[in-house]
Amino acid sequence: MKSQYAVAVHILSMIALNPQRSFSSEDLASSVGTHAVVIRSIVKLLREEGLVQTQQGVAGIQLTRRPEELTLLQVYRAVDAPESVFRLHERPNPHCAVGGNILDTLGSVFGGAQEVLEAHLAQVTLADVVSDLARRIG
Repeated sequence: MKSQYAVAVHILSMIALNPQRSFSSEDLASSVGTHAVVIRSIVKLLREEGLVQTQQGVAGIQLTRRPEELTLLQVYRAVDAPESVFRLHERPNPHCAVGGNILDTLGSVFGGAQEVLEAHLAQVTLADVVSDLARRIG
């Protein structure tokens, strides 16, 4: 998985921590340490999923729901996260005892791990992230 997910949470956290401020994509890019084009592409994904709203030609991004109502699983799914963070190799040798069976074995293990990940993300809200950040910022 690329860093889009982490960047999306970063963007949403900036907005939630500073609800009265109108951030431009350049402002957010400066905080994230990336280019504004990357920010705009991620904001587009968040907007398409209804997590934020923007107005063309006007700086500023608003959350469409309270941070307590926005889970990290919703963000994960909004930024085109993969079906699984675990990838299987594509062509194990089917004539090998291990190669012929490894995909089924790992598919089961990886599927269970993905379920645990998503269940955890469903329990963590943007408010939880913002609370932790506020504590660390002081």
